[in-house]
Amino acid sequence: MSATVPKTMRALITQPEKKAVVKEVPVPSITDDEILVKVAAVAQNPTDWKFVEFVQNHGTICGCDWAGNVVQVGKNVTTYAVGDHAAGFHQGGSYTDRGAFAEYVKVEPDLAWKVPPGALSHEEAATMGCAFWTAVQALFHPTRLGLVEPPKKAPGNEWIFIYGGSSSVGLYAIQLARIAGYKVVTVASPRNHEVLKSLGADAVFDYNDPDVIAKIKETTGDSLHVAFDTISVHDSQVLTVKTFAPGPGKLIVIQQPEEDAKKLNSKVTIQHTLIYTALGKELKLGNGYPALPDDRAHMAQFLTKVPGLASSGAIKPNPIKLWEGGLEAIPDGLLYMKEGKITGEKIVYRV
Repeated sequence: MSATVPKTMRALITQPEKKAVVKEVPVPSITDDEILVKVAAVAQNPTDWKFVEFVQNHGTICGCDWAGNVVQVGKNVTTYAVGDHAAGFHQGGSYTDRGAFAEYVKVEPDLAWKVPPGALSHEEAATMGCAFWTAVQALFHPTRLGLVEPPKKAPGNEWIFIYGGSSSVGLYAIQLARIAGYKVVTVASPRNHEVLKSLGADAVFDYNDPDVIAKIKETTGDSLHVAFDTISVHDSQVLTVKTFAPGPGKLIVIQQPEEDAKKLNSKVTIQHTLIYTALGKELKLGNGYPALPDDRAHMAQFLTKVPGLASSGAIKPNPIKLWEGGLEAIPDGLLYMKEGKITGEKIVYRV
């Protein structure tokens, strides 16, 4: 099954000297087990500019988060049809035929999710990629925090601390934890407190408050044993570990664990999680990461739940900052993010 598809497309391609430019490249060919999607909108993540600047896989397609309509379906695929609205996540900056910042993307169908008609726009669906997947993996994967996974619910009396509630990952982590029956305490800039409460946070504090640790301990009855740091710099990890109650605990971080944080409390395990492992491929980053089939299987099964979460309104997409100019404007948006000018919103482009 297919619609008319051109032979070439425009895509944002990594270049030497830490640059990315729009070029004409071949439209990806799909296997019998893949689908091809005409991209309508893409969303931006910090990993996008970091791949351009630090990883520098020259000649590869940038971008992770995409949404659009299916235009080709491999003959072995039974879960999608031409015209379906789909959204998903890629490891941008790594492949010449696979990346979000392009007019077409190919994907294995179980690593995409079908957007219910009328539930979300393309722009909204595009925000539910890297950040959403990261929150899912950190909270629910059995080898990470291993929390009770929706639609099941925890009893409702266990607290989780989410550092960085107004980050893209934090916005989703708050919602997912509440859906799963947990009580959520988080920290963020004061201007974002009301938004975070509207998404389900039970208590929100300013991370710059000198008494923030004492306030968290008082609010939670000094009962914290699980936490997720969505920022994961030195100071955020140290603060988070200091909020833990006596006894064993586990903290999931999205950057490498800090030695100073590990030394604070020997009973708190600090574990790094990397969302790219959910794609089920070997990663050539740093010292390398082997393919992790269990990570892929966990994400694939969770993605079957996402259409229901989206259509019911249980999960609200990140607030959008629509950046005009399409693919050609993305380098400017990447610089804007690199300079730390975005918070509480997701930069999205129409393709």
